[in-house]
Amino acid sequence: MTSSSNPAADQDGANSLAVGDDASDSPCIGVCTTLYDDVCQGCGRTLGEVSNWVFFSQEEKDTVWKRIRADGTAMRFQRQAKTSN
Repeated sequence: MTSSSNPAADQDGANSLAVGDDASDSPCIGVCTTLYDDVCQGCGRTLGEVSNWVFFSQEEKDTVWKRIRADGTAMRFQRQAKTSN
């Protein structure tokens, strides 16, 4: 779905898989669900991170990105794994 001129960005999950853009600031993929806990199953962020994202510094955003990539359980990363096989 993503047609990127930057293969490294595609591999690290930095782009929004929902819209396929190359410069997405947010990990949101438009699949918001927090049925059983305080973590969105779509993007892997906590409810506080989702609601305060626009107020975060770039350093804070980078910390969240690093954590959700390391965890890799959010739908964002599951969808990416399926498309790269």
